[in-house]
Amino acid sequence: MEHSKVTPREAQRRRLPLEKHRIEDWIGRIYTSVCVAFLIATIVSIVYFVTSKGVATFAVNGVGIMDFLFGTRWAPDASPPAFGAMPAIAGSFLVTLLAALIASPLSIAAALFMTEIVPTFGKRILQPAIELLSGIPSVVYGFIGLTLIVPFLRDHVGGQGIGVGAGALVLSIMILPTITSVAADALANLQRGQREASYALGATRWQTIYRVVLPTVLPALLTGIVLGMARAFGEALAVQMVIGNAPFIPTSLLESASTLTSIITLGMGNTAMNSIQNNALWSMALVLMLMTFVFIMIIRLLERRNRI
Repeated sequence: MEHSKVTPREAQRRRLPLEKHRIEDWIGRIYTSVCVAFLIATIVSIVYFVTSKGVATFAVNGVGIMDFLFGTRWAPDASPPAFGAMPAIAGSFLVTLLAALIASPLSIAAALFMTEIVPTFGKRILQPAIELLSGIPSVVYGFIGLTLIVPFLRDHVGGQGIGVGAGALVLSIMILPTITSVAADALANLQRGQREASYALGATRWQTIYRVVLPTVLPALLTGIVLGMARAFGEALAVQMVIGNAPFIPTSLLESASTLTSIITLGMGNTAMNSIQNNALWSMALVLMLMTFVFIMIIRLLERRNRI
């Protein structure tokens, strides 16, 4: 049986699609490499710029690191000026932890409701509502807190209404969608065989939830909580509107306080570039960036534990 011969024209026609695919593959690789290189260069540039400006407070202006981190007096315009960032650092950690304590039980309960109790109703009604909350701008949260939460606290709890408590309540509402989404995804991805095995042993639904489901997805739940705390720690405008912006360490939830972000946003536009006041604000930004790295490391550790 004779084999049909391939003419040169047919061979060239067959090579054209292969060469076209190779060219497209190279174009895709080059485009991806350029995007990744640009992203890496941007991140490195931001880290270098913030670090260089933040370190200038200590290397150029002579402010002590311990005085900056643990000093309790923030008065950059005084004579002599004082650059103690401890009130802002303490305020940031305080409102972040309180917001996480308020939002975490509500978020986990909402995720359990959507995935374990009534998944059809929960995903159709509750999940779109939670996703809607994540798309609301932070200034809207701050305005709602200023017009609703602050008067409520002033009339029914005491004090002026503005303070750490109002800031924590506003932040808890803001981070609620983040924690809920992560928790719901973790619960939805849990193998059904674990639930069925628990039911086969005679456990009730609630026993299965708190003895099987929650311990299994605990690392993922903690990841969602840390993600929410990272967002709360870096939030500026919403907290600035309700916390009072007083540079003192609060001794009560009803007292005014300040955060790193609120001091930066209030002072950055009123300082001259390369002045000691401006460099001190960049040092606060450096503290915020370092705390972001800490949150990312914690999330990575939790994700590794979850994979194990």
